[in-house]
Amino acid sequence: MTGARPALSRRLRLMGIAISLSAASLLASVPASARGPDGIADIAEKVIDSVVNISTSQTVEAKGGGGREAMPQLPPGSPFEEFFDDFFKNRRGGSPKGGDKSGEMPTPRKTNSLGSGFIIDASGVVVTNNHVIADADEINVIMNDGTKIKAELVGVDKKTDIAVLKFKPVKPLVAVKFGDSDKLRLGEWVIAIGNPFSLGGSVTAGIVSARNRDISQGPYDNYIQTDASINRGNSGGPLFNLEGEVVGVNTLIISPTGGSIGLGFAVPSKTVAGVVDQLRQFGELRRGWLGVRIQQVTDEIAESLNIKPARGALVAGVDDKGPAKPAGIEPGDVVVKFDGKDVKDPKDLSRVVADTAVGKEVDVVIIRKGKEESRKVTLGRLEDTEKVQQAAAKTKEDPAEKPVTQKALGLDLAALSKDLRTKYKIKDSVKGVIVTGVDGNSDAAEKRLSAGDVIVEVAQEAVTNAADIKKRVDQLKKDGKKSVLLLVSNGDGELRFVALSVQ
Repeated sequence: MTGARPALSRRLRLMGIAISLSAASLLASVPASARGPDGIADIAEKVIDSVVNISTSQTVEAKGGGGREAMPQLPPGSPFEEFFDDFFKNRRGGSPKGGDKSGEMPTPRKTNSLGSGFIIDASGVVVTNNHVIADADEINVIMNDGTKIKAELVGVDKKTDIAVLKFKPVKPLVAVKFGDSDKLRLGEWVIAIGNPFSLGGSVTAGIVSARNRDISQGPYDNYIQTDASINRGNSGGPLFNLEGEVVGVNTLIISPTGGSIGLGFAVPSKTVAGVVDQLRQFGELRRGWLGVRIQQVTDEIAESLNIKPARGALVAGVDDKGPAKPAGIEPGDVVVKFDGKDVKDPKDLSRVVADTAVGKEVDVVIIRKGKEESRKVTLGRLEDTEKVQQAAAKTKEDPAEKPVTQKALGLDLAALSKDLRTKYKIKDSVKGVIVTGVDGNSDAAEKRLSAGDVIVEVAQEAVTNAADIKKRVDQLKKDGKKSVLLLVSNGDGELRFVALSVQ
């Protein structure tokens, strides 16, 4: 037995060598892209001169005095007033009242900030973030070799946080091209180049962690999420794929410390390219407009509308002057396809409509009462100056007469009277049954129905009194329905759909 152990040991060593060699052979057969981004250095060297720093200056009014400290505000006649007068006058060499020796107001001062950008045209066209240059009095582009050139603003789009600049180059420039962000896959390597913490051009790498992220920053959120290190100052810088193409513009991070924790977000190149084209052509964005208010199709709403599975964008209201009105689109319709593109949720519809050319005729597929129908719509132009309507404030004045109420779905319901219209500021154009009270433990309270809301339709049929609602709810219960779909209006006539449990 003792003689077998060295032999066994030798055999194990030989097996270990064989296994190691096999592993090495297997590793050698794996593509380089699967082992990691071996070409980062080559890509960085190729594109680094296209990445620039953006330096801005802004004049702001001095607050609390022209010096480093402000004169404390003391009551007239305070025993410390004379002491502070002398101290601040000597310290700043000026008036204790916040001005200079002549008694003038504090002079404005300049603040500076730094961000990133990248060249997309050798004639001197640069893309960056709007927040990098917002409110700037002067914008300068700093090249990779340190050359500083004054730039002019071509246009901005606040909703996607994109800005385009133009400058006159003093020597030939390196420009980069946009890639197709739609082709990005989860886990794919990407490279971020920018100006973190104003240190100058820096290269970091990571992977695509997620796509189409909606983090409630704007109406067209569809960010690329990456774990490539992105910090303050990287804003406006490019996110490259391994082909050296720009697939995103690094825009923001989520961090409790202000530094990278692996949650960086970039506007995808597909969005950026369209915005840049319009800014260069028109100096502004000209987005498509459908003229509808939309909301999420929840599972309860989908069940009420016989839509399986829950999908699309539910039309809650139609603008009387919008393109959807003459096309025959109505509240209660669910848009599931727009111009050949599937609509999974309201954000999908908002993005695809905005990206569609103004004046284009498109096919819109809707579901109405369980059946698919198609409508042709000629898009209008979305005006950025649209007024945001707000619900009128509700008063607490008592009505002259106590309304006759009836309970259903955890709601106290009453016919719309002149007194109730006055109390809750309901416009004369709003028709239906008013909610005068809500059971705090009901599904209606959870769905945020409140006194002053007006129920216009129940199960897509108009109602005029509380008895109508109770009758229809009772019928739905008999039919085995789990929920009922209500069309609800506020005092200004703004509509929304709410699905309530009838069980």
